[in-house]
Amino acid sequence: MAKFVILISVVLLSVYFTEQAHFLSKDYINKINEVAKTWKAKQNFPENTPKEQIVRLLGSKRLLGVSKSPIKENDELYMDNSEVPEFFDSRLEWDYCETIGHVRNQGNCGSCWAHGTTGAFADRLCVATNGEFNELISAEELTFCCHRCGFGCNGGYPLKAWQYFKRHGVVTGGDYDTTDGCQPYRVPPCVKDDEGHNSCSGQPTERNHKCSKKCYGDDTIDYKKNHYKTKDAYYLKNTTMQKDTMVYGPIEASFDVYDDFMNYESGVYQRTGNASYLGGHAVKMIGWGVEEGTPYWLMVNSWGEQWGDKGMFKILRGTDECGIESSCTAGVPSV
Repeated sequence: MAKFVILISVVLLSVYFTEQAHFLSKDYINKINEVAKTWKAKQNFPENTPKEQIVRLLGSKRLLGVSKSPIKENDELYMDNSEVPEFFDSRLEWDYCETIGHVRNQGNCGSCWAHGTTGAFADRLCVATNGEFNELISAEELTFCCHRCGFGCNGGYPLKAWQYFKRHGVVTGGDYDTTDGCQPYRVPPCVKDDEGHNSCSGQPTERNHKCSKKCYGDDTIDYKKNHYKTKDAYYLKNTTMQKDTMVYGPIEASFDVYDDFMNYESGVYQRTGNASYLGGHAVKMIGWGVEEGTPYWLMVNSWGEQWGDKGMFKILRGTDECGIESSCTAGVPSV
């Protein structure tokens, strides 16, 4: 009887791990490319990557049972609808802002919510100061010091991040293994494996760090005197996403991730019919356009440059694809 139980356990475990890897397999990617009309898929992650590790990258949480508030409806600086261009790229509009196109790597940690918001905030600070401010904001501080924002590497709430910027402020901080800014990111990145795939193989699941109250990157910076704040924190509607971006700079955008998205290579992503839901993800929206007749939003991800289209992707615009137009957040820098 004991041998039978062990055998069944082994079989079930084998099935479990097979299920974990199926959407990263070459067969699944080939099937995507057979049915997807506006985008192409490739292998971004090793085929044997556990599903748990993939889901862990998806850390944008929703405030359940709470209405989205406040929603920004208008701004005296907004232009008329007729003035919104067909193509817009923040990298070109503010070409002196080096952070806009910068692709970060959140590592084996569900801190996408912190990267999407600090990324947009850094860009907005650059725009607001005409390039005088031109560095990264600390995803490390936000991830591990804003306890109201969520659960660190286990996910968080983008709007609460902007509220933290307004209430407390946040310091500067560059990428892993740099001394850029006050508090650089301390989670090691997922790096390329021998086949060029995005891999955290062999890296332990990142535990939440202790919140630091000092500058350990550039230690000449005074931690207490160098916090950057916003005037407000708000949601945006599909009718104001473009206008707010054109006035103040990139915004954070959260959406539902389905398993086919993990294999994105190029083109305008649309969920394929058989794709299964994995979780919520936060990224930075920097522009929009039209590709071969298909309207898109232009996004910067935080899974390193080896993922997708050099760390970026396009997603269908105008139909709330995967909820991409339902939960965008932002704030205006206080400068």
